Amino acid sequence: MYTRTTGIWQTVWIECVDECHIKNIRTVTDIETPAVNFTLKTENGIGAEILAVVTYEGKEAGRGSVKSTGDVATLNINLSEKHLWELGEGRLYDVSFTVTKDGKTTDEVKSYFGLRSVALSGKKFLLNGKSVFGRWVLDQGFYPDGIYTAPTDEALKNDIIYGLQLGFNGARLHEKMFEERFLYWADRLGYMVWGEHANWGLDITEMEAIDNFLPEWMETLERDFSHPSIIGWCPFNETWDRKGRKQCDSVIRMVYEVTKAIDPTRPCIDTSGNFHVVTDIFDVHDYWQNPKEFAEFYKDGKLNCQVQRNPAQKFRQTYDGVLPAFISEYGGARWSGKDSSSWGYGNAPKTEEEFIERYKGLTEAILGSEHIMGFCYTQLYDVEQEVNGLMTYDRKFKFDPEIFKKINMQKAAIED
Repeated sequence: MYTRTTGIWQTVWIECVDECHIKNIRTVTDIETPAVNFTLKTENGIGAEILAVVTYEGKEAGRGSVKSTGDVATLNINLSEKHLWELGEGRLYDVSFTVTKDGKTTDEVKSYFGLRSVALSGKKFLLNGKSVFGRWVLDQGFYPDGIYTAPTDEALKNDIIYGLQLGFNGARLHEKMFEERFLYWADRLGYMVWGEHANWGLDITEMEAIDNFLPEWMETLERDFSHPSIIGWCPFNETWDRKGRKQCDSVIRMVYEVTKAIDPTRPCIDTSGNFHVVTDIFDVHDYWQNPKEFAEFYKDGKLNCQVQRNPAQKFRQTYDGVLPAFISEYGGARWSGKDSSSWGYGNAPKTEEEFIERYKGLTEAILGSEHIMGFCYTQLYDVEQEVNGLMTYDRKFKFDPEIFKKINMQKAAIED
């Protein structure tokens, strides 16, 4: 429904390396010890010595070395200083790796990591052991000139800063696998994000749908595993039935199971919105525009979502009341001021005051529930024909961002 994008659209670089080099680094941290564990994949690394030196703001915080006996080496380093990655505070450690083989340095790699943990406890989402409410916003990564491609590195950074200025603490990275430079800035700025696959209308009513999807998804998991800003995975979005055929639940289940096998450290939502098969978090999309009715739907932890209110879909998924609950798309009211024919959810507010009151009512209904661990507002900025952003497509605020920051930053009932 947006301009089609094809070809190379993310940053590409070519780098000369020795035959003996590091191919990939997977990082897992332990906030209690504190410690960091590296899994290092190498090429022609048998017999090589790998030295890792960790620093924090230029001061050494740990070091260790390992001799590789195969293509994978594991290295655990206790840290002398504890600086947690938190919301709005990236506090990143730097690490340098030096590979030596047959008395010669064959590779040098500089990287970083964030010391943090994520977990689910009952209906709560925990960051570093504390209940944190996810104030996410939908970010589709579109730009007026480059479509999927940002014009500059600064533009990637600014989209995060805009979200923070509006009172969001993270984003659902929607419609594409985002560029790693965006994830770098999310890491550095302390911005929680969901890693997702592209959503282009894949027909998953047959098992064959997995053929192209799963290999690409596995590449994404490997590439982005070590980013501390990624706090969860969501491979699918709104897997509707198609032409009288139900979604193939085995596709959803298999992708979920593979995701958890590759990364057991993060929660995974099998398919955002519908139709859930096996998931760590039960999320729903609900664009109901009446705040009072919306609040009624979600009181007492009931998830009477839009799908369940539709008689044709009523029994396709049910909420057991046990899993953490997430309103992962809501709002979406259009506000343009220029083109009334542009698209948004529901009836457009007639005045700025009506828009703000609607936003306030819908958001406070979610914040006030002790059963809901997060929301995701649709959306950060307009995208082409969609004018339901809090910013225009060229990143101009439609309203004073402090208004929304004040609403969003109210203490949620579920958070510590």
